[in-house]
Parts: sequence; C-alpha cells; structure tokens
Amino acid sequence: MERESKKEAQKKWDRFWIFCAAAVICFLFWVILVRSQTRAVETIQQGIAKEIIRFHVLANSDSEEDQALKMKVKEEVLKTLEVKLEDVSGVDETRKVIQEHLEEIKETAQNTVWEEGYDYPVTVTLGMYEFPTKMYGDCTFPAGMYEALRVCIGKAEGKNWWCVVFPNLCFADSIHAVLPEEEKEELKHVLTEQEYEFLFDGESKIKIRWWWAER
Repeated sequence: MERESKKEAQKKWDRFWIFCAAAVICFLFWVILVRSQTRAVETIQQGIAKEIIRFHVLANSDSEEDQALKMKVKEEVLKTLEVKLEDVSGVDETRKVIQEHLEEIKETAQNTVWEEGYDYPVTVTLGMYEFPTKMYGDCTFPAGMYEALRVCIGKAEGKNWWCVVFPNLCFADSIHAVLPEEEKEELKHVLTEQEYEFLFDGESKIKIRWWWAER
C-alpha cells in the first residue's frame, strides 16, 4: 500500500514537472514571437523613414493664442516650401533644397511670429528626431526615428503639428480622414509594397514570417 502511494505521488510530481516544462516552453515561444514581431516592425519603420521627410512645428505652449500662432507659422512656411519643392522628385533632392533654404525658412517663420505681435525666438533645423506612432489621414506611421524639418517656436512646449513634406503630402488636405488617391500613389512610388501596406493595415497585419525570411 505504501509503495502504491509513493508511485502515485511520483506520478503527480512527474505531471507537475511536465506541466512546468510545457509552461516554460510556451513562454519562451511567446517571447520569441513578440521579439520577432517587434523586429519586423522596426525593420519596416526604418525602411519607411529612409524614404520620407517630415515637417514638424512645435508651439510655444498649449494656450489658444500660441496654438493659433503655430498654425499661422505652419501655413506661411508651407507656402515657402511649396514653391521651393515644386519640381523636386526625390528624398535626396528634397533634403538638399531644404538645407539650402534653411535660413530663408527660418526668416519666414520668425517674421510671421513678429508680424503676429509676438517676440518668441524661432529655431529651424533638419535632423533625425524620435516620433511616436502617428495617424496621417487613414495611414499610420509607426513610432521611431525620422528625418524632419523642425520649427520650434519659443519654448516649444505646446502641442505640435506635423505632415510629410516628401512625398509632398503636406500640400494635400490632410484634415480628411482618408488620404486622396494621388497622395497614396506618391507613397507607392517611394515605398516597398510591404512598407506601403503596413502604413494602412497597421501592426496587427504584420506577418511573423517576415522576420524569419530575413534571417
């Protein structure tokens, strides 16, 4: 009787350790899947970032007046950019034109601030900046580092406004919930099929096999 009791106890321990091993295996598999998905998203984000330049305007504060000033500066700078980038056809050329006219862009922004009756200083830079996940029309740009033309007004502590200056989505009516087909075609020309689909399908559509195919 005692021997049978020991055997039964041993069976219970065996089942317990089998369960523990299975749980550990499932957890490790889950970790691998999550890391795979994260890497796939990062790879796609980096691919998208190489082909676009964003335009970013940061308001002095969240006050109604400062936010209105931000939009006025945005409008005036976009007028300048639209003229300068009218015949530009690539991300490298866009970067070059922006760099060549940084001082003029700054003057436009600063003069707008002064004309509106404020004495905030303005800084204008073109560089790499961290962005959170952002919606633009019906597409979603994943979080990560992006090259951007950044205009900072005063303390630059208020809500920002942004768009994509290349391809020239800034000059579309971005208040619509859906990007016009012309602008979608612009994106198709500069992104891979995978990157383009990701913008509109989101991270939920990512396929784990993408990461494995890259190994």
